[in-house]
This record gives sequence, structure tokens and C-alpha cells, in this order.
Amino acid sequence: MGRGVVKNWWASSVKIAVFWLICAVIFYCSFQMALRNSNRPTISGSSNSYAEQRSALYAKMAKDLDENGAVFLKQGETSQSLSLSDLFTLKDGIVTPVLKAANPPVRANVLHLSTEYSVPISEAVKKILLPSFDKAIWFQNSSMYHFSMFHASHHKTPVPATEAEIEAEASAVKAITEAICPLHIVLDRVILTSTGVLLGCWQVVSGTDPVTIRAKLKAALPRAPTNQLYNEAMLHTSFARLLGPPNKLPEEGNQISGLEIFHELVNKLNNQIRGLKATVSELWYVEEYDLLALALNGNMKIRKFQLGCSKA
Repeated sequence: MGRGVVKNWWASSVKIAVFWLICAVIFYCSFQMALRNSNRPTISGSSNSYAEQRSALYAKMAKDLDENGAVFLKQGETSQSLSLSDLFTLKDGIVTPVLKAANPPVRANVLHLSTEYSVPISEAVKKILLPSFDKAIWFQNSSMYHFSMFHASHHKTPVPATEAEIEAEASAVKAITEAICPLHIVLDRVILTSTGVLLGCWQVVSGTDPVTIRAKLKAALPRAPTNQLYNEAMLHTSFARLLGPPNKLPEEGNQISGLEIFHELVNKLNNQIRGLKATVSELWYVEEYDLLALALNGNMKIRKFQLGCSKA
């Protein structure tokens, strides 16, 4: 009988030991898995995720012309809900911007593209488009190539500010730039929108992502409009704006028609400048006294801040 008790006790002890051993192994494996996961970057906030967002956005934008047609040929609205006749006049073959006072002035934060990169782009755009659009086209001033980041006030939702408040905003923006790293970027593609805007769409190779820059600006400018004008991941700049139909078809014109003419010109431009690399190291706080002053060479006041982070 004593042996039976000992045997049962031994069997019970073994079962308990095995049970706790299994628990220990499971705990150890779970702990190691949690530790590894904690060291992984969050996918939703990673650079790869932002790049994927931009790629999807650019692909959608590239379909705009086919889906909506060449609205600009009918003097349709721009992407900022302004009609082309509000922005330009075309008389005797001369395109003149219509400058209208912005009251209150628009306060925009933009990244600036140096003329080291913008001038070659502008020259390529003119070389390809001028033969077909020698009149009905407006070229963006190459010294004003920029990437819109965040508005402290815009024409859709004006936010009046005193001189003191404007100076405080500029100081807050300057403080942010000291923690922003220069952006090394590459031209992903050129697209033509249904409103006639020729856009350069860029990807970020390294540096502070536009999503992060916009988040920092939003935190520093709490009075800014809740509804901003552009997608948080977007990094684009305007090269030109078409204001009418081509006056001369490209050499392949006898074989193509309709929207294909525009696609052919855009394809030529992509073949020439797609993949161009650039470095962005300056952010501007701009008071636009005229609507779209940056795009139309209007009246404005620019405060220029160098991106101060040395880790790019």
C-alpha cells in the first residue's frame, strides 16, 4: 500500500512538473515574440507605407484626365475651385494672370525646389510643350517651384491674423524647420490633370517625410483650417497649366486624336525627366497677398527657413 501511495505521488508530481514546464515554454516563446514585435517599426507609420500611399494616390490622379476628360478646354474649375477665367486672360496670343487680392492674405507653408533642379525641368517642359501650345499655356516660374505642405489660412477657409499672430506663426514654423531633415527625392511621374495642370509627382528617398512635416506644422499652427487642400502624403509641384487645345499636333498627330494627344506629350516628358533626383532643404512661410500668388507671380512676402536637421 505504501508503494502505491509513493507511486501515485510520483506520477502526480511528474504531471505537475510537466504542466509547469509547458507553461514556462509558452511564456518564454510569447515573451520573445512580443519583444521582437516591439522592435519592429509600425507598418502604418513607416516610410514604405507613406511611399505606397503616394504611389496609389499618383496612380489615381493619372486616371483623372481619362475619367473626366479635358475639362480645361471648357474653362472648367481648377483643383482649388477657381475657374480658369478667374486666373488668366488670353489676348493677342499673350497669357496674362489675373491677380486678385486675397483678403485676408493666404498663409502657406511650402517646401522650395532649388533652381539647380527646377530650371532643367522647366527647360524640358517648354521644349516639349511649346511646339504644340505656343499660346494657350502658362509656365510656372522656375524660381517658384514649390511643394505645398500646410496652410495657416487659405481662400476656402480664411483665418484672419494680426501682425503679432503672423510673427508668432512664422516663429513657430522656424522652430519646426530646425528639427526637419532635408528631403532627398526622386521624380516618380509627370501627369496632366483634367483641369489642365501639369504636375510633377515625387517620392521620398530619405529625410523627413511630408506626412511628418504636415503633422508638425498642424501641431504648431492650431488655428489653421481643419480642412487642408492636399492629401497628407502628397509631394507634388506644378510645372505648367494648359489653357486651351493644342494649336499644332505632334509629329504623330495624324495617327492620334482626342486625349491621346495629351498622353503622347506627357509620355515624352516622362521619358525625359522621370527619375530625376533632387534635394529639398528650404521651407518657406509665405503670405500671399494675391490669390495663388506663388503660382501666378503675384504679390507676396516670403520668409525662408533652412531645414536644420543634419541627419538626412
